[in-house]
Amino acid sequence: MNKEEILEKSRNENKNQDIYEKEILKNGTNIGAGVAAVLATVFFIIQIFVGKGMNYGLYAIVFSIPATEFVVKAVKLKRKHEIIISVLYVIAVILFSAAHIYNLFTATAVL
Repeated sequence: MNKEEILEKSRNENKNQDIYEKEILKNGTNIGAGVAAVLATVFFIIQIFVGKGMNYGLYAIVFSIPATEFVVKAVKLKRKHEIIISVLYVIAVILFSAAHIYNLFTATAVL
C-alpha cells in the first residue's frame, strides 16, 4: 500500500468521526470506570465498618464495565490478550454476583 491508499482507507474507516473526539470519549470512559471502582471501594469499606456485611454487588457492577469492554474488543479484534482478559473479567463478575446473591439469601433479616 502506498501513502494515498493508507490515507484513503483511514478516511473511510473514520467517516464522519473526529479522531480527537473519539480519544476524549475513550479517556472519559476510562476515568469514569476508575471513579466507579474507587467509589465502590469506599462504599464497600464503609459498609464493613458499620457492621452491615460485604456488598459484593458493587464490585460485580464495577467489574462489568471492563468486562464488557474487553468482550467487545475480543469479539472485534480476536486477539489472544483481549480474549484472556475478557474471560477473567467475566469470571470475576460471575463470582462477585454469586457472592452477592448468596449473601442476600443467607443474611438474617433485620427489622
